[in-house]
Amino acid sequence: MAEIKNYTLNFGPQHPSAHGVLRLVLELDGEVVQRADPHIGLLHRGTEKLSENKTFIQALPYMDRLDYVSMMVIEHAYVMAIEKLMGIEVPIRAQYIRVMFDEITRILNHLLWIGAHALDIGAMAVFLYAFREREDLMDCYEAVSGARMHAAYYRPGGVYRDLPDEMPKYVESKIKTKKQLDVLNKNRQGSLLDFIENFTSRFDKCVDEYETLLTDNRIWKQRTVNIGVVSPERALNLGFSGPMLRGSGIAWDLRKKQPYEVYDKLNFAIPVGKNGDCYDRYLVRVAEMRESNKIIKQCVDWLKHNQGPVIIEDHKVAPPSRERMKYGMEEMIHHFKLFTEGMHVPAGEVYQAVEHPKGEFGIYLISDGGNMPYRLKIRAPGFAHIAALDEMSRGHMIADVVAIIGTQDIVFGEVDR
Repeated sequence: MAEIKNYTLNFGPQHPSAHGVLRLVLELDGEVVQRADPHIGLLHRGTEKLSENKTFIQALPYMDRLDYVSMMVIEHAYVMAIEKLMGIEVPIRAQYIRVMFDEITRILNHLLWIGAHALDIGAMAVFLYAFREREDLMDCYEAVSGARMHAAYYRPGGVYRDLPDEMPKYVESKIKTKKQLDVLNKNRQGSLLDFIENFTSRFDKCVDEYETLLTDNRIWKQRTVNIGVVSPERALNLGFSGPMLRGSGIAWDLRKKQPYEVYDKLNFAIPVGKNGDCYDRYLVRVAEMRESNKIIKQCVDWLKHNQGPVIIEDHKVAPPSRERMKYGMEEMIHHFKLFTEGMHVPAGEVYQAVEHPKGEFGIYLISDGGNMPYRLKIRAPGFAHIAALDEMSRGHMIADVVAIIGTQDIVFGEVDR
């Protein structure tokens, strides 16, 4: 009788749930995974080396492109690393704006995750629901920076500019009638803060809708409960962070444990799972969206009642206003020097981590006193998670591998760097 051997299957990169950049070599016994070997590097752009050949400000837009779903949070880690080396005190209004946009970014990230994860497993409708709210938050990005995704809005010393007093509106076109425009522009009559406040007032109901579609859905539970279980001890040993770690029952969140900016002044909870499976990680992220909504409400309330500068006045670090630059010679020189030569960061080394939607995102920066980073090393949360894919998928079926990739919330820009 012929000997039955394990056979090897190439999963991706063209597989829909591998999202075009992950190649998995699966060793199978029938349909049961015996070993999973992730092949990464298909998206490698050399961000760290590119940043070492650019001035500190020129390297900032590279950060947006690392995790193209959580842009501003990565900018935050980078500018905080520079600020730590330079000993800069950021204006309080800028800190609140940063925290508000960090949480908007967290919701943006989790909306794409819930849509894509559900779509990979076979739930079609959730994707459409999630993108309905994503569009509104993308408009907030566009209102402050002019770009829907790669914002480059955070700057060393604060943020690029204050929040706009007017929210951009839809304009009349061949495909939109006056009546349709009135509906679309109904919540855009005030400032950006008014628009965000309106969003936060209705977002909890939107999360209820996602939960109605998934949380008690028996097919969803069959696909996620007891799949990819990771014990608390293993989660720590594997270097997990963020929802992957909290899903295993460990209440570790840098916003609480090592507070930065104004997180210690805000009221929010850390959602924690019990079983460490795909379903618990789903529940943790859904609860995180609600907590982020609470934080945004608190930031909007503070920003409405407190004015002030949004970037420091030191023109060796932050550019003068456009108006002053066009009328004053000193300001013109500062502007020219800052954007051609760049700022000089004191020699030293620093590690700055933030609570990224996917976990701990860290920037390790070494400066030699010049105008470019001497060394830049990025600690991406997804790298540790993808390394655990083999352990998480052993003994599961091929279809469960898709659920495990989804629950890890992998974005390869940061993994491959």
